[in-house]
Amino acid sequence: MIANLNGYQVYQQNKYSTASPHKLITMLYEGALKFGNQVVTYIEQGDIQGKARALKQFQDIIYELISCLNFKEGKKIADNLYSLYSYVLELSTRSNIQMRVEPMKEALKIISEIKETWEQIGKDVKVNG
Repeated sequence: MIANLNGYQVYQQNKYSTASPHKLITMLYEGALKFGNQVVTYIEQGDIQGKARALKQFQDIIYELISCLNFKEGKKIADNLYSLYSYVLELSTRSNIQMRVEPMKEALKIISEIKETWEQIGKDVKVNG
């Protein structure tokens, strides 16, 4: 059992260390959506501790996305994404404080739309590059 666990941990580490920068950002979006949906579920269930754990993961991922922004080379896009990410953080905080799912669902919609655009950019680069 331990050997299988160690193999799985190695696989997980390799999955991230060998992924392209584009794929890593995609994985961050996927993680944000996963944990954001957990926040919604925990709020609906009234599970305050579960909500707090999932919310921390969600917000940590959004902060990581912010840290990936390149203001030097893509100033306008980076500024726009920064504004969207900041708004997403505000919505998630509002959802947390008010114990309401609507702000979190709006945040998830925004992240989902950004993810779809990001994935399309990846397809365009692969086709044209």
